[in-house]
Amino acid sequence: MLETIALPLIVIVGAYLIGSLSSAIILCKLAGLPDPRTQGSGNPGATNVLRFGGKKLAATVLIIDVIKGILPVVIARLLDLDTTWLAATAFAAFLGHLYPIFFDFKGGKGVATALGGLLALSPPLAGCILLTWLVVFAISRISSLSAITAAALTPFYSLWMIDSINARWIVFVMAVMLLVRHQSNIKRLLSGEEGQSK
Repeated sequence: MLETIALPLIVIVGAYLIGSLSSAIILCKLAGLPDPRTQGSGNPGATNVLRFGGKKLAATVLIIDVIKGILPVVIARLLDLDTTWLAATAFAAFLGHLYPIFFDFKGGKGVATALGGLLALSPPLAGCILLTWLVVFAISRISSLSAITAAALTPFYSLWMIDSINARWIVFVMAVMLLVRHQSNIKRLLSGEEGQSK
């Protein structure tokens, strides 16, 4: 039993540590810019970095955050772990991004890392999530609304695209946590204060 569970647990711990490498904080420091947690929205993610660091830096942050989600799940898949463990690995990377051990457990909202993890878990699921984000953004031009809508619909998409019930529950928890992380955005949306992206 211990031998059976040891490898998945090692993968999950590794996924959490990879997720804890906050690209926004690290890249901003390397670029001589302030900690993104002290600027703009205070969120160490691509959207906030775009506000004061420019498009190239923000794009780099976005790409790395997606890779943080993809890489651990790909490794878990190569090790022939089942779907439940793949989903748990995606969740661990996502959790690391939200609560990074290397940065006082103060991380980002996790949209890009969650998308990366789900892309490696189920490309069709990630495709539906991304399409939802793009459609809502094309109509509203509001990034947070796009992320919130995509997160809210993710559990429903998973019903058709993931066979494992355990994995579906993990995806559901991820979606709920994404919505919780966006609660301030939800409040601003409801009050009409959330701005559009240019």
